[in-house]
Amino acid sequence: MSSGFWNDRFATDEYIFGTAPNVFLASQAALIRPGMRALAVADGEGRNGVWLAERGAQVHAIDFSSAALEKARKLASERGVTLDIEQADVLNWDWQEAAYDLVAAIFIQFAPPPERDRIIAGIRRTLKPGGVLILQGYTPKQIEYGTGGPPSAAHMYIAELLRDWFAGWDILHLREHESVISEGSHHHGMSALIDLVARKP
Repeated sequence: MSSGFWNDRFATDEYIFGTAPNVFLASQAALIRPGMRALAVADGEGRNGVWLAERGAQVHAIDFSSAALEKARKLASERGVTLDIEQADVLNWDWQEAAYDLVAAIFIQFAPPPERDRIIAGIRRTLKPGGVLILQGYTPKQIEYGTGGPPSAAHMYIAELLRDWFAGWDILHLREHESVISEGSHHHGMSALIDLVARKP
């Protein structure tokens, strides 16, 4: 998808995914330590990066859409925190080795295989040993609900896939579930979700 697609999508005063953090990310607050370096992948309008910064993390927020990132800057300013914001295409981004203590990957299912595998390889590379990944996405059943996410099952996750991607890591939490979410107008209603917390060895 082009940057034009994403800019058009975000070109509204409304925060289309809301300004509150993702509920699963917020449930992992005990893992956030002041001063830790955190990467918010495809952070869009900034709701998750801002929440991490409010907890004292040094947040690097990346996204493809300049329109979304302008809203992220505004939200950070309103909340009195600072984000290191970078406009970037995660498919062609330089994932620095062992650069972050935490990676937040919340609904980043815009890329199909095999492009998606490059993102996962980047996440594996950029976390420091002992660093933690917090990920939430949709399972293929989400197609039936149509309450958010791409309309293609090929973009979705299942537990076996996540275990394969992060083989050898310490899986602290892995759960598939169906829950109602309310994250702005674009993630709203009963949803088929999968949650992962994994620590890099």
